[in-house]
Amino acid sequence: MPEQSNDYRVVVFGAGGVGKSSLVLRFVKGTFRESYIPTIEDTYRQVISCDKSICTLQITDTTGSHQFPAMQRLSISKGHAFILVYSITSRQSLEELKPIYEQICQIKGDIESIPIMLVGNKNDENQNREVESSEGEAMAKKWKCAFMETSAKLNHNVKELFQELLNLEKRRTVSLQIDGKKSKQQKRKEKLKGKCVVM
Repeated sequence: MPEQSNDYRVVVFGAGGVGKSSLVLRFVKGTFRESYIPTIEDTYRQVISCDKSICTLQITDTTGSHQFPAMQRLSISKGHAFILVYSITSRQSLEELKPIYEQICQIKGDIESIPIMLVGNKNDENQNREVESSEGEAMAKKWKCAFMETSAKLNHNVKELFQELLNLEKRRTVSLQIDGKKSKQQKRKEKLKGKCVVM
């Protein structure tokens, strides 16, 4: 089957147990499961708007282990955007993202134009926090990518994470809004366009 060029592929990386599947399932299906089931690789599809037409947002939820380096390389080479997830309760999970980030740079070359989100998940478990928000922000700055903390459990910043990732795409216009309805923010921006403010 030939690949459709109107697919927009987002790949989710991170150590085992950081909540990659939980974030994806919360976004796609609106569900959350308490039990941890390791993923080999799952792909979810959602229809989104892309350059004023409809395309498929394809989210690849990868394995948390490093047993499948070839699959990882393939996911990176096919991906248009990347979500790097760590758990705020595990410093180790943030460390484990470094080789993945380096591999993205290696395979993609110039990553300036590639949307990458660094995500600290499980911010509902503040009492067990090992990684401060400021550390996540500093890492994102170093990697020249965006940063957000989320909680798949509480559905905190989940939709915002995917919207923000699509907003980072510079090569085409992608949005979670399909029906042509503009978000309040876009309407406000357009309202403000062309008006000057005299102080």
